[in-house]
Amino acid sequence: MIKPQLRPTADQTFRLVADPADRNWDFVEILARSRREEQQGNIEAACNTRYHAVQRLEELLPESGEVILEWEDDNSQAALEVVYCSAIDHFLIGDWEMAAAMFEMLLELDPEDHLEAIIRLAYTYIAMEEYDSYDDVADDINDKSADMAILTLWSEFRRTGTLPAVEVRNFGKRFAAYYNEFRADEHPIDEGYLADIESERPSQSAQARELWLQTEHLWAQFGGFIEALRKA
Repeated sequence: MIKPQLRPTADQTFRLVADPADRNWDFVEILARSRREEQQGNIEAACNTRYHAVQRLEELLPESGEVILEWEDDNSQAALEVVYCSAIDHFLIGDWEMAAAMFEMLLELDPEDHLEAIIRLAYTYIAMEEYDSYDDVADDINDKSADMAILTLWSEFRRTGTLPAVEVRNFGKRFAAYYNEFRADEHPIDEGYLADIESERPSQSAQARELWLQTEHLWAQFGGFIEALRKA
């Protein structure tokens, strides 16, 4: 039986290798199982499946030294996706410290950030009022993205209680669909939206609603930002 191990590659990355019969280390299967549990409505089981898998992975990692998982290896890639999904689980329930720790772990294991974990980490740092950490990661986020525009506005609002008028105007001009979505009273998950977001080329409006749904819990927990944006 192959003991779970991190096997080095010629590219100075590592592949996650284990016995094929050991389901605890088959991250492709773990990821698929957690998705099936979600589809069946068993959200708690899906979250636990991912969390326990992350715990096992963390125990395998050495206490010192750089470990970069090989993205082109199916099991290693799935392990990274499981870490990301578990971080999102904690992000959505407001467990900011755990979410931040997992996003940080993911960025260490995948410095190229194939899953764009740095964006959710930035939201997490603002939620935690870790502004120095936010400033550090913000430099690595595409400054032409809608996420960065919202992060900039929310960061300023959290720090000062006000919104910079110039940045709000720029947000409205450059990202009209997002500006309208975040100021709207309703954000229905209807058939039109679902068909649009699941299409090969989702519209800007659908992408804006998706981002709202992904961050809605932030605006509910940290009141005032959306109201200020509507009044700006």
